[in-house]
Amino acid sequence: MSDPSTFDPVRIGIVSISDRASSGVYEDKGLPALQDWLQRALRNPITFASRLIPDEKEGISAALVELVDAGCSLVLTTGGTGPALRDVTPEATLAVAHKEMPGFGEQMRQISLRFVPTAILSRQVAVIRHQSLIINLPGQPKSIAETLEGLRNPDGTQAVPGIFAAVPYCIDLIGGPYLETDDSVCKAFRPKSAIRAPK
Repeated sequence: MSDPSTFDPVRIGIVSISDRASSGVYEDKGLPALQDWLQRALRNPITFASRLIPDEKEGISAALVELVDAGCSLVLTTGGTGPALRDVTPEATLAVAHKEMPGFGEQMRQISLRFVPTAILSRQVAVIRHQSLIINLPGQPKSIAETLEGLRNPDGTQAVPGIFAAVPYCIDLIGGPYLETDDSVCKAFRPKSAIRAPK
């Protein structure tokens, strides 16, 4: 087991967007799923900033800005990305964007299409605001893990890459901390020139 002090610390924002969970009608499963996956996938020491909020566009945008301003290099949201009238997470995310990163949403839909034809109804987006990457994820814990780590063949080899493989290099490029992944969960991809020698 390597010493975590050799890895850059990272602050990550996790946001669960649900009218019913935020009002206590049922227990939120999004935040625990995000936190559990990130703790397994990353070797860096992580400080989480979490929010459980209703499907309100202005409130979602305000939470994203607040988390970026608080130094979160990565902000992951779950919920509110479908076509229903109350689903406004993509609009709220685009409203605070400096750059759009459409490849993330495209790949998430490709992964989900392996399971359900209704994956084409999902509207997840990813954006950059200042030196932070913000990604909308699906609402179900199983789908969150599938889109982040991808799909494996029966022999354990990667069948479809998950989106998280590209996250560490993206954060390198925008000036964030150097994220180190646990390859057994999700292997980060970087060009050879961007790989940092172990400390």
